[in-house]
Amino acid sequence: MTATHAHKSSTKTSVAAISILASGSMAVAKLVVGIAIGSLALISEALHSAIDLVATIITWAVVRVSDQPADAEHHYGHGKFESLSALGITALLYVLAGGILVEAYGRLSEGTPPPTISAIPFIVLVIDIAINFWRARALHRAARETRSQALAADALHFASDVLGSTAVIAGLILAGLGFWWGDAAAAVAVAVMIGFLGLKMTRATVETLLDRAPEGITEKAEAAIRSVSGVVDVDRMRVRMVGPTYFIDAIAKVPRTYPIDRVEEIKRKAQAAVSEALGDADLTFTAVPVARDNETVRDRVMVIARNSGLAVHHVTVHDLGSKLIVSLDLEVDGEMPLTSAHDIAHNLERSIREEFGEDVEVDTHIEPLEPELPHGTDAPAERVEAIKKALTGFAANGAIHDIHNVRVRDTDAGEIVNFHCRAAPSMSVIKVHECVDEIERALRRAFPSIKRVISHAEPPRA
Repeated sequence: MTATHAHKSSTKTSVAAISILASGSMAVAKLVVGIAIGSLALISEALHSAIDLVATIITWAVVRVSDQPADAEHHYGHGKFESLSALGITALLYVLAGGILVEAYGRLSEGTPPPTISAIPFIVLVIDIAINFWRARALHRAARETRSQALAADALHFASDVLGSTAVIAGLILAGLGFWWGDAAAAVAVAVMIGFLGLKMTRATVETLLDRAPEGITEKAEAAIRSVSGVVDVDRMRVRMVGPTYFIDAIAKVPRTYPIDRVEEIKRKAQAAVSEALGDADLTFTAVPVARDNETVRDRVMVIARNSGLAVHHVTVHDLGSKLIVSLDLEVDGEMPLTSAHDIAHNLERSIREEFGEDVEVDTHIEPLEPELPHGTDAPAERVEAIKKALTGFAANGAIHDIHNVRVRDTDAGEIVNFHCRAAPSMSVIKVHECVDEIERALRRAFPSIKRVISHAEPPRA
């Protein structure tokens, strides 16, 4: 459990616990006074608060369960326990509203005497309004912060208590002014108000249980994913809410030329972007590789080779107007028979023709794959010095100069030479490559045991 999640869990539990004390104390006070003065409206409001007490106890228990992490049986966590509890609590409110309407109808039909009026019920009701208004704001704030449906339902109950107590005060005033039906009418108002508030809560809860996408969340999540560099398009987006967590399934297009690690980086950035936009969010990101309009022929050839699991390099492409010419170097196991290697090259060429058309001209140069980890040792110092002297001599009076950092290693495949050199900063890469390549060829002719020469050209020191 993260620190943020733990903080939200603690917030939900504490506000629910405080609400239990508030509901219980005010329910008892209103019930005692209501019975004493014979006020149906006040008794109804007391019963309403009693149900709020039951609801708050249920809420306190449920939020402790709903904050448990996902397990083997509940892969999306336990957040929907809050939705179920909110639905059950709302059902209790409807039962209470129905009972109040039946009793109020009986009193209005029979002409029951009005309640005894004194200052005590007004004092109790004013205190009740103050407490309920304070708790409703605290619960609403906590529900919004933690996205808890159980706390939201509890906040509605306390808000309805504020309105209910206000209606009871109005009924008692009417009764005190001689309107005998004022108390029963106030009870009806309480019942109707409970019904409307319950309807609002029921709608939100049922929508969550039916996995209705929360208003505006799909657009926010899609915008967050599209903002990630590398995402070409978003094909499909599905959002549902379980407790305070948004679960998002997205299918996004990414360039097919990207390697797997780059795609994984896009996924991580997409999760971070969605979490920043929505808060508590769990993203399932499916990447679909697609060809972009700006892909070059070389990019497409490299994709074909990679999808075939082949190592290719030095891909060159020429466009003769009516004909496309592709040449490349294909690396295969050096011990492989030529027949097998030729079959691999033939299949690669066929795949390239399927991509570009049968009239494309493809030439494949087959060469042995360099061993991945050849065993090697550093050559003796005199050998290194001899090769460095030869390199310096081949570079004399040329564009390449300052041969340095020469290293020679003896491997199972032969000697490998690495060296650094310098060239004029204004020289083009092509010219530098040609000059260095000439030196490398001269070195291999002078030392036939050298298997490979790797050079690094750099501009002069500042």
